[in-house]
Amino acid sequence: MFDQMPNAQPQFLTVGEGEAVRDIAIIVRPAQAGSDAPALIWLSGYRSDMSGTKAVELDGLAAELGLACIRLDYSGHGLSGGSFHDGTISRWLEEALAVIRHVAPERVILVGSSMGGWIALRLAQELARQGGPKLVGMVLIAPAPDFTSELIEPNLKAKERKSLAERGYFEERSQYSPEPNIYTRALIEDGRQNRVLDGIIETGCPVHILQGMKDADVPHAHAMKLVEHLPADDVVLTFIRDGDHRLSRPSDIALLLSAVKGIVRSSTNMQMPV
Repeated sequence: MFDQMPNAQPQFLTVGEGEAVRDIAIIVRPAQAGSDAPALIWLSGYRSDMSGTKAVELDGLAAELGLACIRLDYSGHGLSGGSFHDGTISRWLEEALAVIRHVAPERVILVGSSMGGWIALRLAQELARQGGPKLVGMVLIAPAPDFTSELIEPNLKAKERKSLAERGYFEERSQYSPEPNIYTRALIEDGRQNRVLDGIIETGCPVHILQGMKDADVPHAHAMKLVEHLPADDVVLTFIRDGDHRLSRPSDIALLLSAVKGIVRSSTNMQMPV
């Protein structure tokens, strides 16, 4: 068993230039010496951070298996600098790419939750276009690709449209936090430029999707739509009948870790513990 790093200190990576500069917090678990297994990269959801239950459990799995694990907080989240109001998919994607370039693993497995699933899919496209570490697998938890155009815009109320036009954002009560969710006009407009559900998504690797059927934020039909756009890949979709959006119960975590182990096993000769 490897050190769980309960008090691991974050590193900070400066991303952007001029007024867009911000310091991004990263926690990197190095791989066991001599390991050639892929690194796990955790991509959080909207308003979530790298200290959440699923992120910490993933790091614990990396400790157990001697794998590298890379976690980051997007700007405006967790320990990172920058304003949440400035956040867009392009901005957070830029940060995730910068972290990957900085740590420079040779092979990676992307593990994305909710909005992190969208960023994972965009990362796959950008790594294929720009070059970088080899993507050997993805695990997506309640993935929310294109959520701004698919799930928010079609359901905007008149007062929300007015708030967007007049204030540049609107607020929505959150069931996870006393603070409301904030959706900006910049986030919504930028989301249209980062759509992935408008054609075939070629990740070039196995994809395992975990989706709760009682998810009040991302309907399970959205996961089925995503699968339709991944026809060339080895895709597994696991529905959790009583699962919510967070999928953070012990039984949900067990499914997540099993999915990650399966992809690690398929990409290496490593023997997985039961």
